[in-house]
Amino acid sequence: MRATRAAVGLVIAGALLGGCGTSETGAPTGGTESSGPGPSSSEEAPGNAVPVYYGAKTGAGWRLYREFHKTHDDDAATSAVRDALSGDAAVDPDYKSLWPSGWAPRGPVKHAGGVITVDLTEPNDEGEEATKETTDLAVQQLIYTAQGALQSKDPVRILVAGKPVEHLLGFVSTAKPISRVDPTKVRSLVQIDNPMDGGTVGRSVKVSGEARVWEGNLLWRVVRGGAASGDVVQKGHTTTRSGMEFAPYSFTVTLEPGEYTLVAEESDESDGQGRAPYSDTKKITVR
Repeated sequence: MRATRAAVGLVIAGALLGGCGTSETGAPTGGTESSGPGPSSSEEAPGNAVPVYYGAKTGAGWRLYREFHKTHDDDAATSAVRDALSGDAAVDPDYKSLWPSGWAPRGPVKHAGGVITVDLTEPNDEGEEATKETTDLAVQQLIYTAQGALQSKDPVRILVAGKPVEHLLGFVSTAKPISRVDPTKVRSLVQIDNPMDGGTVGRSVKVSGEARVWEGNLLWRVVRGGAASGDVVQKGHTTTRSGMEFAPYSFTVTLEPGEYTLVAEESDESDGQGRAPYSDTKKITVR
């Protein structure tokens, strides 16, 4: 299941991201970054993929990361939300849904009147409990996913069984539609979008993603095997399209056949005195 989704995601993400950037909604954009949430030409291509957000633990606490998933039906937003809520849908094992198991869309995601509406079915049993540490980020995970699929920054109304609730996941009121939080406060500042974790690629590997790093300077390395701290076979740096804002980057490496881990990370301008640098890793097989 994971290998199949990874292979599909690798093809789709490559088609959407190769030579393109991504907007803050997670939608592919053309040669220059879009100033609005309108659809891009890539969106009309067959086999569309949408960004699905997950949580992962970093040196600065929990943050959101994304994967591009191929939609399984004509309702991209509902498909994306379903994957975001599922603990088994993430390809990268470092990513996880921050929602307790059992939550699911109750019906299609709707978008009308400047509001996105997501109606959820609450689990029948108690299951695992959410924590305050991750609850706010879990809500943002859902918001970013729904907005990314619809290429809109409209606020999201979250309902449970058709009604707003006082304490979603025990802590969050959904009496009013909820807006997205500034991405610098919830997203990882470094993201590898392509290739996806577990992907099999040719010897010429194009790596692309999005980052918000000091002066646009992004460090990368390629490590032999599955450990990010292993034997470095190549390393270097690249620049994002613009500095000090989320912007796309890409670089290409040529590798011998084998198993590798790609690592992209921000430079540590504090020389170890500040928080740990943000990073992302992907395990790949070069054939």
